[in-house]
Amino acid sequence: MANIDIDSRAAQLGIDWSQVNLDSIHLPPGEDFGIQSDDEGVYHDDQLEFDTGFGNIIVVDNLPVVPKAKFEKLENVLKKIYNQLGVIKENGLWMPVDPDTGVTLGYCFIEFNTPQEAQNAKEKTHGYKLDKSHIFAVNMFDDFDRLMNVKEEWEAPQTKPYVPGENLQKWLTDEKARDQLVIRSGPDTEVLWNDPRQKNTEPVHKRPYWTESYVQWSPLGTYLVTLHKQGAAVWGGADTFTRLMRYQHNMVKLVDFSPGEKYLVTYHSQEPSNPRDASKVEIKVFDVRTGRMMRDFKGSADEFSIGGPGGVAGASWPVFRWGGGKEDKYFAKLSKNTISVYETETFGLIDKKSMKVDNVVDICWSPTDSILSLFVPEQGGGNQPAKVALVQIPSKVELRQKNLFSVSDCKMYWQSSGEYLAVKVDRYTKTKKSTYSGFELFRIKERDIPIEVLELDNKNDKIIAFAWEPKGHRFAVIHGDQPRPDVSFYTMKTAQHGGRVTKLGTLKAKQANALFWSPSGKYIILAGLKNFNGQLEFFNVDEMETMATTEHFMATDIEWDPTGRYVATAVTSVHEMENGFTVWSFNGKLLYRVLKDHFFQLAWRPRPASFLSPEKEEEIAKNLKKYSKKYEAEDQDVSLLLSEQDREKRKALKEEWEKWVMQWKSLHEEEKLERQNLRDGEISDEEEDDEEAKEVKEVEFEDVIDVTEEIVQE
Repeated sequence: MANIDIDSRAAQLGIDWSQVNLDSIHLPPGEDFGIQSDDEGVYHDDQLEFDTGFGNIIVVDNLPVVPKAKFEKLENVLKKIYNQLGVIKENGLWMPVDPDTGVTLGYCFIEFNTPQEAQNAKEKTHGYKLDKSHIFAVNMFDDFDRLMNVKEEWEAPQTKPYVPGENLQKWLTDEKARDQLVIRSGPDTEVLWNDPRQKNTEPVHKRPYWTESYVQWSPLGTYLVTLHKQGAAVWGGADTFTRLMRYQHNMVKLVDFSPGEKYLVTYHSQEPSNPRDASKVEIKVFDVRTGRMMRDFKGSADEFSIGGPGGVAGASWPVFRWGGGKEDKYFAKLSKNTISVYETETFGLIDKKSMKVDNVVDICWSPTDSILSLFVPEQGGGNQPAKVALVQIPSKVELRQKNLFSVSDCKMYWQSSGEYLAVKVDRYTKTKKSTYSGFELFRIKERDIPIEVLELDNKNDKIIAFAWEPKGHRFAVIHGDQPRPDVSFYTMKTAQHGGRVTKLGTLKAKQANALFWSPSGKYIILAGLKNFNGQLEFFNVDEMETMATTEHFMATDIEWDPTGRYVATAVTSVHEMENGFTVWSFNGKLLYRVLKDHFFQLAWRPRPASFLSPEKEEEIAKNLKKYSKKYEAEDQDVSLLLSEQDREKRKALKEEWEKWVMQWKSLHEEEKLERQNLRDGEISDEEEDDEEAKEVKEVEFEDVIDVTEEIVQE
């Protein structure tokens, strides 16, 4: 096409191309007259390759200078360090050697699969202390070109104007003190205000196909995470939900936040081509705010399948358990005979090595302190007892240990304030044909961590459910035989018994198989889910009395709002009918229902911890009547407004009905003559009916009621 244009232009100018020697034409130096060389694209591509092709290479300096005999040993040490931080390409580690002496030059080049792995390796190992004399100095290979072109004269950096970021906590300043929740139904994901005064929800943000699987709030409610084929994304903001950061991890299946929201863990597994092989697992840890990958872990599902409450594709989830409270200082992974504890300052192992614990099957962090509890079952056919131990991190010092005999299984439950640890122990009877259950109760904050043993009144009762009171010292246990087990309440401290566990009372024959404490304590829901079809009993533990007994038929989920004022029960799409959710008050009063077809998920938005001290909260509780007057007045105003709105609504409906009736009467009257003409002059329906109503007819008829035969004597 270009040649045709040139030929036509030459013909217009009277130029004969056959007489022109193109090689004799020369442009002035540095001038191309807008004509791009055929080689320009190739040159540009070469420049791009030069600029970006070495982004996956790092240079490690300050290495030991070693002779050829120790070359392989040093190479293996470097591979051991850097293979933990990424995948080194084949022949991707190169150490230059002095050709005259045969010794290394004290630096090396390492090529990773991706620039992200190289950047991560640089950040994690710059300043790494191999020994007293060798501290790594690590740079990106691409940085050398930049450093060589630094100007000799210093130039002041340009001051950029301040641009305020999103207010990620604005939702906490709602004037009505409402809470938010997220729901998923069909293709839609919606964030809503719970507005109990209006007895309904108020929309905040709605988006179709917002996520490809599920959504999850961060632990403090700052972010909402969504999952996609390319990876995960977090959303937040003042008025609308804007995307704050993306995290690249193809086909991500699961996510988990650290308690303080600093880090996000993503999980992906790939099914093997051979069914006999284990699935391949890749786990990445990202910095939430910057989006930078801090570390990744790869292996077979078997390597990540020990312990954990749930899993996918054979691996337990969450794989990493976070410790150290809201500071996000440590995370631990359970492997066969090994507990690996990492610290987030370098994302390396504490003391550069894992803890060896033979046959360990479960670990659990204290919610507030850097204390790790672990369970080891019996070994050697019962010759070596089971044990539960408490280990201090990072010192790895064992704080307390309890040996347990004839143990079938153990389950550990930490109280939310980290004051107590309850260990449910299932033991074999002497015949080994059955088991019975009891509790080992650890008082973590007391001197020497004393342990109490608690057995139920009937130790043969099966324990169906256990739950600590949040921020409290009480716990509840469902025990006995279905379909009507008992529910017992205990306290870890009373005025009479001090430091002894005491039973507060037992509720007999309850249709319950799950326990849901209010986040503020005091109130609990005894729920009968699944086979019990959604039985709900709202119970006040302070007064040991039932506040309400009700039902949400086929309920699958129960969630308290973060303040403990309201609770939502939901029927998800595992059932085909009655999908949606119901919101109740803390004492069991039904506030409103929302029906949604294909309802998948409901989750309240968590709240961060209050800044008020316990003393200030106690003072507010004592003077609640003084504070509540303002809100009672507001509630009354809202109630009056709602009543007025209801009256106006009823009035409008009545007026609409009367208007509709008058329209039809008017139309009927207008068509009266037309109807009479169509009947050949006969009167209309109404007149005929009126005449029939006026006409009175007398009808005589005879009927034999009875026949009696009577003999008359003369």
